[in-house]
Amino acid sequence: MTVYREVQTWRRQIHGSLVIFKKNALLYYLKPPVLIFGVLFPAFFFLAFKMGRSIAAENVVPSMVAMALWFTASAVGPLVTPWERRAKTYERLISTPVSLRAILAGDILSGLVFGTCLSVVPVLLGIALTDASVASAPLLIAGIVLGALSFSSLGVLLAAPPASSPPNIMLLSNLVRLPLLFISGIFVPIGQMPVWAQWIAPLSPLSYASALIRSGFGHYTFFPIWLSLLMLVLFTVVLYLASCKFHTMWLSRGL
Repeated sequence: MTVYREVQTWRRQIHGSLVIFKKNALLYYLKPPVLIFGVLFPAFFFLAFKMGRSIAAENVVPSMVAMALWFTASAVGPLVTPWERRAKTYERLISTPVSLRAILAGDILSGLVFGTCLSVVPVLLGIALTDASVASAPLLIAGIVLGALSFSSLGVLLAAPPASSPPNIMLLSNLVRLPLLFISGIFVPIGQMPVWAQWIAPLSPLSYASALIRSGFGHYTFFPIWLSLLMLVLFTVVLYLASCKFHTMWLSRGL
């Protein structure tokens, strides 16, 4: 009987996470801030990186895919929660029978699907418009999915402070995301960075997602594949648990 109750509890929590994901997808995916921070940011960064540099277009495609994934997957969390707080629906949401862990899992799932779907666009454009080709589809898919999962978990963690204004959270989000972007080897390969930068590059989950995506396109990577897979899973677990801890902390303070 106890096992049956546990199974039913898990089913309700999973169903609750899926409902949260569906709500986020219907209400927030096409919001202008999500599209601006998730889509236009990587496009402008790509243009700033490519223009004036004699780099073959096919060599830029993996970086473009990784950068698009980074911004899209991590853009949903920092925007959804402040909107919920401002609309006074956040309190109603956490008062439902669904646990906070399930709610945050639904937010992470939202970022995962959003980032994964939009990252397909630069992959297709890169294959169609350049000489880039996919050397290993499993590695490319693993890099995109695991990367989106860890990036989305980071976005949900950044949404923990009790702010009801999305710009305030996005300011904090960019203060974290931009430094992690620049140390991840997107613009300059990690092997060509200064020694101090090579020491801090492993602190960015984007470093490992970029390594898997580069491997998927048949390019050399600084980190071995097994380490990239392991670290992305580890980042996801740690960031999710940290999200639960900090969201619970702010709720316990009535904020």
